[in-house]
Amino acid sequence: MKHFTYIDDIATWQKEFSFSIHIKVRFSETDMFGHMNNTIPFTYFEEARIEFFKHKGFMQNWVKPEHDTIPVVADLQCDFVKQVFFDEQLKVCVKANSVGKSSVDLHYMGLNEREEVCFTGRGTMVQISKQTGKGVPWTEEMKAKLDCKMAVS
Repeated sequence: MKHFTYIDDIATWQKEFSFSIHIKVRFSETDMFGHMNNTIPFTYFEEARIEFFKHKGFMQNWVKPEHDTIPVVADLQCDFVKQVFFDEQLKVCVKANSVGKSSVDLHYMGLNEREEVCFTGRGTMVQISKQTGKGVPWTEEMKAKLDCKMAVS
């Protein structure tokens, strides 16, 4: 497998994922050759990220109109390892890799039914104020919910 700048040891990295969702590749997500379009993993990352944040208890507050903070994507990348085809069942994993003052670096992994890595990714999410557009620091409780060994102050 090729080297990714955000993964030190792929075997260790893979074992650190504890949250995943299942997604079936739809026909509309493929090109004329039947393989998944290169933009689609970003949609899968979004779906996995939302479910991850729901699971951690964040989305329930973020979606309330009276709540001041919302999450925004600061950057996002995807690295392709294996081709993915129409009708394949994928497991898309997400984890918090490191937590900053108001940001979290999320990592993603897409596995096929044979548990082979098809794509990996990472991206920074920032919790911002709806009013000011500025970053809002995570509370200690929020950092604990993200359950990240690499949390920083």
